[in-house]
Amino acid sequence: MNTVLNMPRFLLDDARAVRDPYPVYRRLRAYGPVCRGGPGQWVFPRHEEVSALLRDPRLGREFPEEYQAVSVGEGPANDYLRRIVVDRDRPDHTRLRRLLTKSLSPAMIRGLREPIALLVDGLLDRFAEERRFDLVRDLAVPVPMMVMSELLDIPRADRDDIARLSTSLAQAFAVFISEDKRREAHGAVVELREYMAGLVRERRRRPGDDLLSRMLTAVKDGEEPLTDKEIIDNALFVYYAGFETTTNAIATGGDLFVHQPHTQRQLRADPGIVPSALEEFMRYDAPIHATTRLATEPIEIAGLTIRKGRVVVLLLASANHDERVFPDPARADLTRSPNPHLSFGGGIHHCLGAALARVEGAVVFERLVARFADIESAGEGVWEPSEGGFRFPYWAHRGLPVAVRPA
Repeated sequence: MNTVLNMPRFLLDDARAVRDPYPVYRRLRAYGPVCRGGPGQWVFPRHEEVSALLRDPRLGREFPEEYQAVSVGEGPANDYLRRIVVDRDRPDHTRLRRLLTKSLSPAMIRGLREPIALLVDGLLDRFAEERRFDLVRDLAVPVPMMVMSELLDIPRADRDDIARLSTSLAQAFAVFISEDKRREAHGAVVELREYMAGLVRERRRRPGDDLLSRMLTAVKDGEEPLTDKEIIDNALFVYYAGFETTTNAIATGGDLFVHQPHTQRQLRADPGIVPSALEEFMRYDAPIHATTRLATEPIEIAGLTIRKGRVVVLLLASANHDERVFPDPARADLTRSPNPHLSFGGGIHHCLGAALARVEGAVVFERLVARFADIESAGEGVWEPSEGGFRFPYWAHRGLPVAVRPA
């Protein structure tokens, strides 16, 4: 293995200036299994190491307070990040995840397929008349947002405001944000907590079958129920996480339909491959390009000793294009098998909403190919750097105008 001094350096902050990071990933993988990051950071671009480290119990998600203070500063957003399930380690993570999983049960998710299909068909009816729409703004964004609003039974009159505030809250997940964005994130946490606290009080009086009511009554194996503070912050997290990942997956699939038309042909020839197609969309451009972990004890990997307290950056999107695992990774193959992509993470922090994302994405693409005989570009797509959220700091789809021909 080459010496540390000769290693290439990859900085997350530099990635915000890169529209297409995949050539950078390819060079990192060609160099070796590990490269340097920022101070005290190691970056892993290959599938073998990323997959192993995602599952390594010696890597945690609970960073010292000073790490979060660097990005969002002290305040409500910092406190919020310390309470949500994705940023907790054992034993808190185990308890929170068990109770949230009980609330978001497989049976509940399966029951959403028909309501999601009705929602999607309602949108596609309008698009069929107009013969054109924006696949991102008119479909990939509103469908998951509406699904999560229904899941939490957020009143319709409040949904636009909650979505706007959640987008502001998402900036708390960024690594580097301006002082203005910090204030915006802190303010959004305050408003959203106040709103969600009101819903919690209401559901205690009149419980229903929504996710929030289920969280209020979730108990498993004699464990303590979720506290109101845990319910409020994790409900906000589930709401945002529930549409961010799915929005990116639908946008990626739509972009491939337009720019790699063989994907449309594959899906139309055999609609039964929709589940496989969705996995390939997730692999092709991971909704979350990178995730970070903190070494809680020394780790030996790839000829390197990671010391306790070092930050590990796992490049999920790069691992998903590792030529050692995925033949011809730059070409989307909707029948790719096996497809061990890492877009949903791995280990104890495997994406809590993966099953829901798969149901939503499957319904969207099933209905798209059933309703339209052809989907073509109707103008330049819009890409912009993410200012927050799980995709930060990478660019994301913001618009994809398409013309359609009804089947």
